[in-house]
Amino acid sequence: MKIKEEQLKKIQEQQKALNSIMHEVGVLEAQKHGLLHKFAGINQEVEDVKSELEKEYGAVNINLETGEYTEIEKEQELSKVD
Repeated sequence: MKIKEEQLKKIQEQQKALNSIMHEVGVLEAQKHGLLHKFAGINQEVEDVKSELEKEYGAVNINLETGEYTEIEKEQELSKVD
């Protein structure tokens, strides 16, 4: 016994569509992984540059449009009462 030909074709089309979507999801996940890796690399570069700038200028806020900077005022620690 067999199912009707039109039912078989419908099931085959659905399975083909699902497989295609799963393939596309896999491609997107691979692209996502690559982009996240690049993102992490650039974040590390940013931290390296921040460290270099802090060594040269101290703790500062930098205006990214002009390059001007202002010092960050550190809050004075309160003495602990024992």
